[in-house]
Amino acid sequence: MTETTRSRPDLAGRRLVLGLTGGIACYKSAELLRLLVKAGAEVHVAMTDGAQRFITTETLQALSGHPVTTDTWDAREPNGMPHINLTRGADAVVIAPASADFIARLAQGRADDLLSLTCLARPLASGAADARPVPLILAPAMNREMWSHPATQRNVAQVQADGALVLGVDAGAQACGEIGDGRMIEAAAIVEDLIAALSPKPLAGKRVLITAGPTFEAIDPVRGITNLSSGKMGFSLARAAREAGADVTLVAGPVHLDTPRGVRRIDVRSAQQMHDAVLPAAPLHDLFIATAAVADWRPASLSAHKIKKDGKKIAPTFELSENPDILAAVAALPDRPYCVGFAAESEKLEHHAREKLLRKRVPLIVGNLGPATFGRDDNALLLVDADGARALPEDGSRCDKQELARALMQDIARRLPVRD
Repeated sequence: MTETTRSRPDLAGRRLVLGLTGGIACYKSAELLRLLVKAGAEVHVAMTDGAQRFITTETLQALSGHPVTTDTWDAREPNGMPHINLTRGADAVVIAPASADFIARLAQGRADDLLSLTCLARPLASGAADARPVPLILAPAMNREMWSHPATQRNVAQVQADGALVLGVDAGAQACGEIGDGRMIEAAAIVEDLIAALSPKPLAGKRVLITAGPTFEAIDPVRGITNLSSGKMGFSLARAAREAGADVTLVAGPVHLDTPRGVRRIDVRSAQQMHDAVLPAAPLHDLFIATAAVADWRPASLSAHKIKKDGKKIAPTFELSENPDILAAVAALPDRPYCVGFAAESEKLEHHAREKLLRKRVPLIVGNLGPATFGRDDNALLLVDADGARALPEDGSRCDKQELARALMQDIARRLPVRD
């Protein structure tokens, strides 16, 4: 990235308590801790006796940069109350791994070791001591039979009812040799879920439909017309919308990107397939963001076999047909959602974006210079509406696409009409 590119760590300024309970998944906790610190968080680690049988305090102290707390009677605490001190001023308590035994302790309100005591003593609401609510986030890890046992599921339901956020589990091979549900989700997924949990929710209760990536218009079985869109901006917007509390559906052209956590994904190839996926779904959503770089044209006919050169010097010619205009079609629906279009231009950005705003009859066009952003992790946007144009970021510098997506979603959330 250039010097004018800005990137703010996802968890910058956050103070977290990371709790480890006994289980082989503790090896993933080291990677989780590394990612949390890399994301800008200040992390303080607390461990049960069982966790110390799987990973050392020295490892976690080296990764966090802070002493690890293991004892309710820790003499290093001036007031002798580590279970109180750990959560005061914290943004969240994350238990990863959360064993079946520990979840049972939480469900019963037990407080006979440091970590369960810390969870029980964390502030649930603002009080006289100016304590702020500290969410509890659990990443379960256990054998498949333990996970599916009615007692565990009952305990999970109880801690959820008590306000904890219980992340899902992965399926696969387990340390015991069995295969099934119960593996702790990967560290990167926990970080993504944590960021979402701590984010403001201006889109809570809203349904958002987003298109992303290029389309591919086949010429023959091996060739086609496409463009250089990577899909990164659209995928970043899907993640940002989910963080903002929305129910998100992402219609993606052919890209090699992982689906953001908590986002429903529909894969398509051609513009017609994208149109057919979007149009029936659009009226069911509050917001439609057309980020995809949809091909304007497609070959009028598809060759059944690869077009061969056969030593000929004359290039083949193709008759082209116009693809459906997805954004204009959604904007013309009688029960249309709030529509936001993207304009990827190579010159005269504001001029072309405003033309598109009027032609498509939408309230907002987000313009960017395609050649300067395709495939990159940073971007700069121009927001064009009926009142004028505004750069995002406001100083015109380039910004990390995920940070930019969050800022854009906050802007869009303020524009949405209030529905009964």
